[in-house]
Amino acid sequence: MRLQSELKHSRKRLRPDGAIKVTGKLKYLTDFTFPNMLYGKVYRSDHPHAEILSIDISKAEKLDGIVAILTAKDVPGLNGFGIVTPDQPVLCDSIVRFTGDAIACVAATSIQTAEKAISLIEVTYKPLSVITSPEEALKDDAPQLFPSGNILHEASFSHGEVEKSLEDECDVVISETYELPRQMHSYMETEGGVVVPHEDGSITVYVGTQHGYKDRFQLSRILNLPEKSIRIISSPMGGSFGGKDELNIQPYASLLALKTKRPVKIHNKRVESVRAGIKRHPMKITMKTGAKNTGKIVAHQVKIVADTGAYSTLGPAVLDFAVEHSTGPYRIENVDVHGISVFTNNGVSGEFRGFGGNQVTFALEGQLDRLAERLNICPLYLRELNIRNEQDRGSLGQRIAPTNGARHVLEHCLKEKQTKSFKPQSNRPWLKYGRGYAITMHGGGLGYGRLDPSGGRLTLRKDGLIEIAFGFEEFGQGVLTVIETIVTEELGCHASDLKIVIGDTEKVPSSGSSTASRATSMVWHSVQNMKVTFLKKMLKAASELTKLSEVELTIGPGGIYEKQSSQNFLLSFKDLANRTIEIMTETEIQFPTTPDQIDSGHYLFTFAAVTADVEVDLRTGKVKVIDLSQVISAGPVVNELGYLGQIEGGGIMSLGYSLMEDAKMEQSRYVTDNFDTYFIPTVKDTPEHLEVKAIETLAKGDHFGPRGVGEIGTVAVAPAIVKAVHDATGNWLNQLPIDRERLMNMTKWNMEVLHESSYNDSPFSVENKCEQ
Repeated sequence: MRLQSELKHSRKRLRPDGAIKVTGKLKYLTDFTFPNMLYGKVYRSDHPHAEILSIDISKAEKLDGIVAILTAKDVPGLNGFGIVTPDQPVLCDSIVRFTGDAIACVAATSIQTAEKAISLIEVTYKPLSVITSPEEALKDDAPQLFPSGNILHEASFSHGEVEKSLEDECDVVISETYELPRQMHSYMETEGGVVVPHEDGSITVYVGTQHGYKDRFQLSRILNLPEKSIRIISSPMGGSFGGKDELNIQPYASLLALKTKRPVKIHNKRVESVRAGIKRHPMKITMKTGAKNTGKIVAHQVKIVADTGAYSTLGPAVLDFAVEHSTGPYRIENVDVHGISVFTNNGVSGEFRGFGGNQVTFALEGQLDRLAERLNICPLYLRELNIRNEQDRGSLGQRIAPTNGARHVLEHCLKEKQTKSFKPQSNRPWLKYGRGYAITMHGGGLGYGRLDPSGGRLTLRKDGLIEIAFGFEEFGQGVLTVIETIVTEELGCHASDLKIVIGDTEKVPSSGSSTASRATSMVWHSVQNMKVTFLKKMLKAASELTKLSEVELTIGPGGIYEKQSSQNFLLSFKDLANRTIEIMTETEIQFPTTPDQIDSGHYLFTFAAVTADVEVDLRTGKVKVIDLSQVISAGPVVNELGYLGQIEGGGIMSLGYSLMEDAKMEQSRYVTDNFDTYFIPTVKDTPEHLEVKAIETLAKGDHFGPRGVGEIGTVAVAPAIVKAVHDATGNWLNQLPIDRERLMNMTKWNMEVLHESSYNDSPFSVENKCEQ
């Protein structure tokens, strides 16, 4: 495993939180305890869709150790939450729409007592018709889950004349429907935290979240408290991947803490997390793509149907993102894309690493590979014919930052194909081998028309530390290392001179959410905005104390130095802080957006190309990924280890998406409710060879600096694996995860096949045309 890139030595620094994590010394938010603390549990619906006729808590109230039981009547403010549209009840009182709906919450002196109380709550239901799929929801006679109907959101864009082009201009047309599964975030630390009430009526919320300020806003409406009375401390936490961007246990622990005037901890068990937590959107995507015999793609028609589940959360934004990315990094003259996100009684779908890009990229890259086969053209050459150019606009017609990232990652694949051989030899003829490629682009930030502010603060403290404060959260992605690296390089100080403060609404400025691959970019932009003013203030104060001019001074590790002689240490930061007035600089910025008023359009993009080599066992249908290589174009690398971890980790997460993960539901109830039935990749599933290459080149004039890579490493892995399986077996797959039994049934082989070469006779002829 290696990252191939020309990097500064400082960018190989270890994570500041690394040692305490691997030694187990780090205290996560769910580890916190407080004197007189109570334990909370939430009673959730027994039905995916039902009317509530009565709620009886009398038996539960009689238990020794029960301090409070709350229902909807105890919610003092808005009985609803949702990061955009607050349509999910905090506590349901009339109707439930999925089995994760909360009806009551309890606080007790022990977890066991709280669990016992939950079992004694009696709710009488009148079951209602259950909508288990978007297809059912869209029927004319379907029950309406909301007064507005069963459609959450629709999005579309088009240009040219698709139908006419498909009919008159295309020599080959490929039509296919792709089915993508519901995926769990599978973070190590499930949703949880502690809420501590104070005598003045305020609360401190220690909770795993990606957006402390947004949590504070939502809780203020629910609790009927001023935002300033709610403090959110949100770091560190053990993983998120988008799953903790929405409220989870916060309302219940807060309501119980205010009611009992005692600290309340709620920490979901895995089965509770599965039942109530958000998941990746299942989607059904139908594409019709037409091309000329030369390989030029001239028409592309897309229909996306997303199952958003019972409530909105970020469903509209996910659909918008999928629609925008449905043409990927390709230039296509005639396009017609329409997406619809539909309410069902299934589990709630929301934000997940890749944000709709994974689903639509799987379909798009599958279309290009099928076109290449029909045209008898190398799949990489087909992509080269249609790849976007540096000055091309985005798919929605919006201006984007000029970039050749797509071409750079593709050129790497083309070069690799000529130099990286893949001809495994095996004396086991039931093993077949194949290679697949895929490329993608991914927009950073929230997109035009969405509030996407950020900001930071630099302060020289009296103890001599330079405090850098951001409203971001650390949930394993490595933002602490990013902050440390950028600040030390830009200011010239040492890591030991820094005090990084994040994830505390009382101590940090609002920096926006730790989502959408935006944190790295926002840290970089914030520091660029602040450093000149901050350094000027520092050197001006030092000049007054040393009697040297500002141009003769510089900042270095530990303090102020004479510029002409880096060994001539003049003044420590602590001395400077105690002998001058406060030195502090703040900034407020917006994530860079397109100048064109096109809703949801992105401006800054990252690019990836994936090469996957697989081994397919014809006897069992098992697919083993033996090599996974990614080349990423995302601007300068800030920290090598963090970059490597994000791309490798994203790749393995997508390996699970490709081969094993499916949060199945039957009659809108989870079938796979724990890790004994829901399988995720382990070390044994990791490819024998992992490689990451970073392309740091930006277009001339691009001053936007490094882009985040938290998502791009997940997006194009699945289509590369599926193409590799096709090379090995000759079979096209249109759904994930790859079903072994289906693959076996599709694979036409007999005793004669088992005596053939395990590689040379695999259907690899289309790929070989790359060399022509």
